[in-house]
Amino acid sequence: MTNVVDETMKNNLSTQSVTGDFPMQRFSVAPMLDWTDRHCRYFHRLMSKEALLYTEMVTTGAIIHGKGDFLAYNEEEHPLALQLGGSNPIDLARCAKLAQERGYDEINLNVGCPSDRVQNGMFGACLMGEADLVAQCVTAMRDVVDIPVTVKTRIGIDDQDSYEFLKDFIHVVSEKGGCDNFTIHARKAWLSGLSPKENREIPPLDYPRVYQLKQDFAHLTMAINGGIKTFEEMEEHLKHMDGVMVGREAYQSPYLMAEVDQRLFGSERPVMKRREVVEAMYPYIEKQLANGSYLGHITRHMLGLFQSMPGARQWRRHISENAHKPGAGIEVVQQALDKIPAHLDV
Repeated sequence: MTNVVDETMKNNLSTQSVTGDFPMQRFSVAPMLDWTDRHCRYFHRLMSKEALLYTEMVTTGAIIHGKGDFLAYNEEEHPLALQLGGSNPIDLARCAKLAQERGYDEINLNVGCPSDRVQNGMFGACLMGEADLVAQCVTAMRDVVDIPVTVKTRIGIDDQDSYEFLKDFIHVVSEKGGCDNFTIHARKAWLSGLSPKENREIPPLDYPRVYQLKQDFAHLTMAINGGIKTFEEMEEHLKHMDGVMVGREAYQSPYLMAEVDQRLFGSERPVMKRREVVEAMYPYIEKQLANGSYLGHITRHMLGLFQSMPGARQWRRHISENAHKPGAGIEVVQQALDKIPAHLDV
């Protein structure tokens, strides 16, 4: 089976892109801390060749001073963007250059994360109040790389949440910094009083404000993020925006990824079935286990694959109860797949 799956994977990843005139970020998966690691991204890439994938946010300090390799990824993940956290133009430029040398397709500056830890490091959403500094950071990175340098931001912070504030921020970063590509999370961020999780749920979504921003900056490429769950919603947003970014829904219901290329990019390739996705993961899992990875670190991203299907609970339970055990191997996933009724063509 492994040889067949290897060839399937090779074909799935080597077929020419069908995006045509579509911008690279027509559909992207949001950078999500502790979620969108390299195992998750490989899993998502199996189902969609066209989606732009983002790393978790990586701080400049981790890259420059950390002991691990914070730029590691699987070659199959392209197109892949590195999201950086930082506010020192020199450090950001250094990291951007390293990322380009490692083969990343885009550098994205985080101007949206509201956590206290991020604020203490003077980056994330608090940078919305420092538009000139953001412009300097973007300029510094653009001066040393040829790949796109983009910005992901909110629509406001705290009481600085007027449309004029947002418009001024985009104007400064685009005109002074040369940034021509933004992803806008359609909620403002409260820098104190709300947790990062609450900041993703409590501030109300304001899609019309983001649409207006795109109208006022028609020459810029803009994607919208926040609360997007269905293809119908994506298609509606794409009437107004250049791209959509999906976060939690792509993680919690990952089979959404299997139809992205067909629904949003016009691909005529057959949609992979869930069983095919699991079986296509086998060679990767075996390789990662041989290199010292733990099974649970990989399979945790796969738990939602059969959501709402018969056997889904048994699939999740078997993996959750067994993948963390010492010596757990590929047989855990194979046994979990056996929990899905064999007659189901899924």
